[in-house]
Amino acid sequence: MAEVLLQMRGIQKYFPGVHALDDCRFELRRGEVHALVGENGAGKSTMMKVLTGVYQRDAGEILIDARPVEIHNTRDAQALGISIIHQELNLMKDLTVAENIFIGREPKKGVMLDKRRQNRMAQELLSSLSIDIAPTTNVGKLTVAKQQMVEIAKALSFENTRILIMDEPSAALTETEIGELFRFIRELKARGVGIVYISHRMGELKQISDRITVMRDGQYIGTVDTEKTSMDEIIRMMVGRVIYEQPKEKSNVPEGAPVVLEARDLRSREVKGVSFELRKGEILGFAGLMGAGRTETARLIVGADRRYSGEIYVNGKKADIKDPFDAVRAGIGYLSEDRKRYGLCLPLSVADNVALATLEDFTGTLVVNDRKVRQIAHEYRERISIKAPTVDTKVVSLSGGNQQKVVVAKWLVRNCDILIFDEPTRGIDVGAKSEIYKLMHQLADEGKSIIMISSEMPELLRMSDRILVMCEGEKTGELDIQEATQEKIMALAAPRI
Repeated sequence: MAEVLLQMRGIQKYFPGVHALDDCRFELRRGEVHALVGENGAGKSTMMKVLTGVYQRDAGEILIDARPVEIHNTRDAQALGISIIHQELNLMKDLTVAENIFIGREPKKGVMLDKRRQNRMAQELLSSLSIDIAPTTNVGKLTVAKQQMVEIAKALSFENTRILIMDEPSAALTETEIGELFRFIRELKARGVGIVYISHRMGELKQISDRITVMRDGQYIGTVDTEKTSMDEIIRMMVGRVIYEQPKEKSNVPEGAPVVLEARDLRSREVKGVSFELRKGEILGFAGLMGAGRTETARLIVGADRRYSGEIYVNGKKADIKDPFDAVRAGIGYLSEDRKRYGLCLPLSVADNVALATLEDFTGTLVVNDRKVRQIAHEYRERISIKAPTVDTKVVSLSGGNQQKVVVAKWLVRNCDILIFDEPTRGIDVGAKSEIYKLMHQLADEGKSIIMISSEMPELLRMSDRILVMCEGEKTGELDIQEATQEKIMALAAPRI
């Protein structure tokens, strides 16, 4: 058995009115990948913030190499060799990759920054990790997946890193990029680094973790060996109930259902002549690797990006969509993969966010009718089970799953018949995923039509009536759900040599 590197015992943490951690414990061995799982709000992030010095524990002890340690702030944690890759990317978008990696630790030549050396150091680090990003590139120009890779490089740039915490590191990555991530992790294991791996993707745990610790409602539930435990058992420990999610066996779209959206030969810098149809009540999955052009196609449909050529028809009529306002007027709602940046105003309440897309309906001559806004928000809070104390609750305080439901409510209030879900369950726990799936099926049963872009194969196979596959900006095939398999999807999604 490997040497124990870290122990957290009897950890207690209180916030005003909340017992966030109740007698929690966690153990990490040298060269181990130890998964920490639980629903949103289970206490995983709070536990790791205690370990990294963001929060101070109210009781309990932390031991490294069997010696008690005090961690008062993040610098103490870094000095002990503890690094973290946060779920929410902590990068400065206007700085370069190299500047982000070495922020606060810049090499100097005399009193001046030595940018040449900094770029060289960054390039050496990136090359050692097989990350193909130029150190002089502005981070803001990178995709979310590439930004995640920069976060990983930044964490590993601390030479004394012995404990690495990865909070949802694969949430924005494709299957290929996840394979690269796992290669990094195995290299780190070989060096004796202990890795805490937080993920909502159950399938990953079997691939990469050695042990799994489950938390629920701020309490420690148990620790199990990954090899000896089924995922069904892990899920039961996490949510306290059984969740059944099987692949869809056949399409639920009635034969002869009308076409509500048609795209003909859409073209832009990234999209190369994509055509497809979406029928009433259909969930059309968009599959493909990172950079395949799925999101770019969706952005062309809603007018968020400039379309070079091609035509869009809504309910058989040509739609002149030049910007997102035109798309909304045509009855198309877009739920971005980055809901916090493009879908919500986090400092505002649930009610304010629900009304965002239809504000003119709640506005009199000069002011917004707050009573009417709160009334409609309360109606949709009940209808789609948004878990918030009241409609006046700030959206920033909600879990990822409930934030996603607020975005859905916003477009339902607008009465959009066509909804584009881009990575609908990214960063959402297994219990909340199940609720989002049920909501999407409910919407389809009501006659709404859905385009679902997802990087998770099981999600596509579970939810879609039909799957459109893209590669390098082109549509490479369509599969009815009865014939779709992961192997067939990957064969269409992989670049041709």
